Amino acid sequence: YMDPGNWATDLEGGSRFGYRLLWVVLLSNLMAILLQVLCARLGLATGKDLAQSCRDYYKRPAVIALWLLCEIAIIACDLAEVIGSAVALQLLFGLPLVYGVLLTGFDVLAIVGLTRYGFRKLEAVVLTLVGTVAVCFAIQMFLAKPDWAGVAHGLVTPTLLKGSELYIALGILGATVMPHNLYLHSAIVQTRAHDKSHEGVKQAINYNTFDTILALMLAFFVNGAILILAASAFHAHGIVATELGQAHKLLGPLLGGASSTVFAVALLASGQSSTITGTLAGQIVMEGFLHIRVSPWARRLITRSLAIVPAVMIVISQGAEGVEKLLVFSQVVLSMQLSFATFPLMIMTSDRKQMGAFVNTVWLKIVGYLVCVTIAALNMKLLYDGIGKTWLTVTFAVATSFAIWVKFGYKAPKLEKTLTADA
Repeated sequence: YMDPGNWATDLEGGSRFGYRLLWVVLLSNLMAILLQVLCARLGLATGKDLAQSCRDYYKRPAVIALWLLCEIAIIACDLAEVIGSAVALQLLFGLPLVYGVLLTGFDVLAIVGLTRYGFRKLEAVVLTLVGTVAVCFAIQMFLAKPDWAGVAHGLVTPTLLKGSELYIALGILGATVMPHNLYLHSAIVQTRAHDKSHEGVKQAINYNTFDTILALMLAFFVNGAILILAASAFHAHGIVATELGQAHKLLGPLLGGASSTVFAVALLASGQSSTITGTLAGQIVMEGFLHIRVSPWARRLITRSLAIVPAVMIVISQGAEGVEKLLVFSQVVLSMQLSFATFPLMIMTSDRKQMGAFVNTVWLKIVGYLVCVTIAALNMKLLYDGIGKTWLTVTFAVATSFAIWVKFGYKAPKLEKTLTADA
């Protein structure tokens, strides 16, 4: 929840619009808490993660489609990690962006080494990296001296989203409520030992709910701090910082020399922590949807290769400005994929046959589906503004036709029974 994609969207949102999009950060965080709690309930109540549940619930064509869409989201997130880590290496060591992008491909060696020590060790590493990010931004916030009245107003005052505001807002949403993290969370909650009885599962759900709220409130602090920092350090001075490297250079004169170094260290830490979670999510998604198990290094290598190629092409052709645009766009892509994870999640957790006593209550169904519809409507609005009414209608018609065919027209292949002499 604190990857370089968050940095890019929060940085541009704060420097362009001041504190006006703080409520989007808060709302996205609340949505993430709700959806992650539902993921924990699904994983603990059924013993299956979201990908496995989808594989058992939907027909094969729908399963393949959901898997492909989730893979696109993972690649988009990995793209942000590649770019963010490369920018951080350039800021700290002067390494050219192209070489930094290529160097990120070797983090697969670190992933392989860490996974050998067990999941708890991975958690400890991620926590250390995330803690580094939090401390860095606590320092930055202290130095920036923001307008706290403006912060409070932006936090509780929604505004009508349109144009570039809507684009950045959806980037913030996608960077916070990442679709592949829903699959990941529904799986990792099962790694903690708990009693399989009703009371044991209920207790485990309560513990995981507390963990989720605590973790995401920390994420809210960091993501909100980035936007507040950008608003107070840049927007207040009439500066629009649209590049991470540009922000690094501007922070020095405005907040002091150490602040720019702290910024770069935090950026590198966030990229590496997200790399670990991205690898785990990729494994879970592939195994859950397709029942195919791959080693961590192979999974990391495949995803990272698909992310490095477009990053290198953009760096060579457009430079730092193009990289930043690609970074924000990757988070909007995550937002576009959200509905394909949130609606199945609500359907699964509202099914009493699967969930038993832990099925969603009426109020939870209302709030959950309201969140799903809101996310879908905002993305449809962005598509309408971007590709026009005609193409949106065509896209919707194709998607509807596919859904109808899967539901009523698709026939699963029958397995032929062969009688042997022994039988």
